[in-house]
Amino acid sequence: MNLKQQVIQAFEDKYDEPPAAIVRAPGRVNLIGEHTDYNLGYALPMAIDRAMWIALRPNQRMTVELASVKFDDVTRFSLEKIEHSSDWSEYVRGMAWALQAGGYPLQGWDGVLVSDVPVASGLSSSAALELVIARAFWALSRWEWNNLEIVRIANKHENEWMGLKSGILDQMASAFGEHGKALLLDFQQLTVEPYPMPEGIVVVVMDTRVPRGLVDSAYNERVEECRQAAEYLGVDSLREVSLAMFTAKQAGMDDLLLRRARHILTENKRTLQAAACLARGDMTTLGQLMNESHTSLRDDYEVSCQELNLMVDLALQQPGCLGARMTGGGFGGCAIALMEAQAAEQLT
Repeated sequence: MNLKQQVIQAFEDKYDEPPAAIVRAPGRVNLIGEHTDYNLGYALPMAIDRAMWIALRPNQRMTVELASVKFDDVTRFSLEKIEHSSDWSEYVRGMAWALQAGGYPLQGWDGVLVSDVPVASGLSSSAALELVIARAFWALSRWEWNNLEIVRIANKHENEWMGLKSGILDQMASAFGEHGKALLLDFQQLTVEPYPMPEGIVVVVMDTRVPRGLVDSAYNERVEECRQAAEYLGVDSLREVSLAMFTAKQAGMDDLLLRRARHILTENKRTLQAAACLARGDMTTLGQLMNESHTSLRDDYEVSCQELNLMVDLALQQPGCLGARMTGGGFGGCAIALMEAQAAEQLT
C-alpha cells in the first residue's frame, strides 16, 4: 500500500467517510549550494521520492484537528486564537498563524497526516510539513496559490514563529520540485531553472541517524557570522562579493569570518559550475565539486560532524561513487552520494 492509499485508509478509519481532499508535499536533498540561501546565493536541490500527505475534510468550526499516524497523536487548536505548543504540532500551528498574518482566509478542517520523510535528518521534513499544511488550507478555501508567496509565508513562520533565521531553500525545493530534475535556485532574483538528471545516475541518501536541531544548534550563529563578514566587506550580502574582491579585502579580516565568507563565495561558484555540469552531462566533474563542497562545509563553515564525515569517506570508497557530501544544514542528518545506478544497487 503506497502512502496515498495509506492516508486515505487512515482517514476513513478515523472519520467513517472518504476525504474531501488529499494534498502532498515532498522532502528534498541538496546536491550542492549549502547555507547560501540566506546569503542570497545559489543552490541546486531536488525533490525526493518521500513526502508528506494529508487527507482532510472541512468542518463547521474554526478549528483544526490533525491526526499524525507517525506520532500516533492528534492535535487540535482554534484558528481564532493560535497558541504555541511543545510538540510536533508547532509547525502546523505556526503555518496557520503565518497564513493568517499574510492575509489568507482560513477555515477549519479535520485531517490525517502520513509521512515517510525522516524527521531531523536533513531532508526537509519541516519544509514538507509547512507546504502540505498550506496545501490543506488552500484545498478547502481555494484562494490563489502562488509558489513564491507560499514559500515566503513558510519562511516567515520559521523566522518569526520558530525563531530560526533560515533562508528559503527547503521550501522552494519542495514547492517547485519536479520529478527527475534538479533546480538551480537564485535566491537574489528568486528564479528557478530545472536541470534534468541524466539516465544511469542516481543520488543515494545516507542517514547518519544523528538528529539535527537547527534552532538549538549553531545555525543562527552562522547567519550572524555571515552578516558580520558582509559588513566588514562593505556589502549588504555576501552575494555581492566576487572572489577577486574578497581576495583584495580579506587582509585583516577575522579568521573565523574569513572562513565563513570563503565557504559561501566558493560554494556559489561550485553551484553554478555544477549546473553547467548537469547541462553537459559531466557527472565526473559534478562529483568532484560535491567533494569540494563537503570539505568546505567541514573545514571553513564547520557544520559537519564525525558521523557525516565518516559516511562521506565510506561512500567515496565504493565502486561507482562519483562524489559525496553532507546535505542540509548540517550538525547531523544525511549525506548523499552521486553514483552510477548499477553500482548503487550494491551500496551497503
